Amino acid sequence: QVQVVESGGGLVQPGGSLRLSCAASGIGFSSYTMGWFRQAPGKQREVVARMTSSGSTNYADSVKGRFNISRDNAKNTVYLQMNSLKPEDTAVYYCHAASVLSSYWGQGTQVTVSS
Repeated sequence: QVQVVESGGGLVQPGGSLRLSCAASGIGFSSYTMGWFRQAPGKQREVVARMTSSGSTNYADSVKGRFNISRDNAKNTVYLQMNSLKPEDTAVYYCHAASVLSSYWGQGTQVTVSS
């Protein structure tokens, strides 16, 4: 059974930092492209950052220089370090695992940036 579980969301003040974690089980984690997406109220889900199995990364322009994606294949976990957070980063953040043949989503974790 495949499980993708995010953690680490919460309430943070503007300019603060959070680290999200996503633990995946039941898949060949090291061979998957892992990604973080987010969805704000009334908006479409958008990609935030991705990391391929070979370690290549890409980021949304809105988070470049502030967010960093990393993975620990030994722990089947992907991380999203978020710095210099802005109110517009407020959203539900979803973890996504993708291979050529399959795709899995986590349940999401709420990130709220507010003073």
